[in-house]
Amino acid sequence: MALYSEKVMDHFRNPRNVGVIEDADGIGEVGNAKCGDIMKMYLKIRDGIIEDVKFETFGCASAVASSSMATELIKGQPVSEAMKLTNKAVAEALDGLPDYKMHCSVLAEEAIRNALNDYYSKQGTDHCTDHCTVTAEGSSAACCAAAAEPEA
Repeated sequence: MALYSEKVMDHFRNPRNVGVIEDADGIGEVGNAKCGDIMKMYLKIRDGIIEDVKFETFGCASAVASSSMATELIKGQPVSEAMKLTNKAVAEALDGLPDYKMHCSVLAEEAIRNALNDYYSKQGTDHCTDHCTVTAEGSSAACCAAAAEPEA
C-alpha cells in the first residue's frame, strides 16, 4: 500500500492557491518546531465570503497537500463555515493521511483559524473562537453559529 493517497500526491505535486495576497484581510501563520513545517494563510473576504485564499507552506508533502486542500475547502465559503473546518475534514478530503502526518492537517486548520481571527481582529468585532472548545484530537471545534446568534 502506498504511503500517500493519490489526492495527497496530486495536491503536493500541483498545489492549489499557492502564493500571497498583498492586501489580505486576514493572515495566519503557524509552525511546528518538532517537524519544521511552517504554514502561512492569506484571506480576502468580501461581504462575509472568502473570495480568495492563498498559502505559503514550507514542509513535507503532507503539509503542502493539507494546505492546498484546506484552501480548496474554504474558498467561496462564508466565514462562519470556514471557522468550522477541522483537521479531520482536511485529512478526509485528501483520502486520509498516515497517523504520524495528521499534525499537518492540524496545522492547516490552525493557520486558517489564525487568519480568520486576524480578520475579525482587524474588523474590530468579537469572533466566535471565544465560544469554541478543544476536542480530544486537540483541534478547535467551531461554533460560529452560536456566536452569530444575537444575545437575548
